[in-house]
Amino acid sequence: MATPRLEIDLEKIAHNARTLKDLYESSGISVIGVTKVVCGNPIVAQTLVDNGINILGDSRIENIRRMRSAGIRAQFLLLRTPMLSQAETVVKYADYSHNTELKVIERLSKFAIDRDTPHKVILMVELGDLREGLLPSDLESTIERVLDLKGVALAGIGTNLACYGSVVPDDEKMGELSAIANDIEKNYNLTLDFVSGGNSANHDWFMSTKNVGRVNNLRLGESIFLGCDPLNRKPIPDLYTDAMTLVAEVIECKIKPSRPYGEIAQDAFGNVLEVQDTGPMRRALLGIGKQDVLVSGLTPRSGIEILGGSSDHIIVNAKQVDLETGCELKFDLNYGALLSAMTAPYVIKTTSDRVDAQEYCEIVEQN
Repeated sequence: MATPRLEIDLEKIAHNARTLKDLYESSGISVIGVTKVVCGNPIVAQTLVDNGINILGDSRIENIRRMRSAGIRAQFLLLRTPMLSQAETVVKYADYSHNTELKVIERLSKFAIDRDTPHKVILMVELGDLREGLLPSDLESTIERVLDLKGVALAGIGTNLACYGSVVPDDEKMGELSAIANDIEKNYNLTLDFVSGGNSANHDWFMSTKNVGRVNNLRLGESIFLGCDPLNRKPIPDLYTDAMTLVAEVIECKIKPSRPYGEIAQDAFGNVLEVQDTGPMRRALLGIGKQDVLVSGLTPRSGIEILGGSSDHIIVNAKQVDLETGCELKFDLNYGALLSAMTAPYVIKTTSDRVDAQEYCEIVEQN
């Protein structure tokens, strides 16, 4: 098969989705499947839906449009705060959106009225990670304005942790979110459908807490696709960690010095290499590079060592592995590597039933 390629095991993704859904639902917490790391791939999205996840979240409205066009029967949540310029498109394709700016919500209201299409809003609350979110002190005025607007409805509140600021979702943070939810419902005599406590990084909190409080929803991507806890990247019991496999091809393998020779300056990315001279080694070049994948996020499944990469190559120390030109090497990916490989147009995406997912998407969009 052609390389480089990303092999997607749908059966393992299905298992992870079912296992996590059952785990969290045992304590009354629903699961939204986050498709942004797979770029809204319709085949993967359908796998999530087939395994009981009926709301899909994505940060790109283009991905949501792709999934709708492919006939995915689910509700869709736009995770990233909508751009003003995309407000009409958001109303057209997304059932829900995370929001932090009144100006944006007012624009959503306008297009919801114009299109006669109700749109549901989840207000994001800042609890310390310093990415998106309203400060708790600003919630009251925002909620009052949202409740006055036509075309939009307040569906819930949420928070995001462990992304930008690496703040851990723990009992204190979840307790704070629960208290805010209680106050909103009491003060405005309403019921919030969603109190969304976070993402895959909430796994440790869930497994250790004695009381989930008002938290009734989590948004899961990394734990479904990679089977690990984002706080420490440790495998989650009973989940597959190898549902995604990057395959690259050897395009050169020769005995060469271990250290570059000649006058040394910056490389193509502005770095200066510092390499110890360990003598001659069997160095192999792979037909994939930094333009295709986050090289630092790859882990070889064989006994080779990644030395580094350029735009179009990964350089490895073959060590005791018998490599020759044309060999295929397999790698595990972390979240950053998966995100970059899925986004790269030069990496072929294939699923476990050997359907070319990229070709499938192109056919759907043409139709």
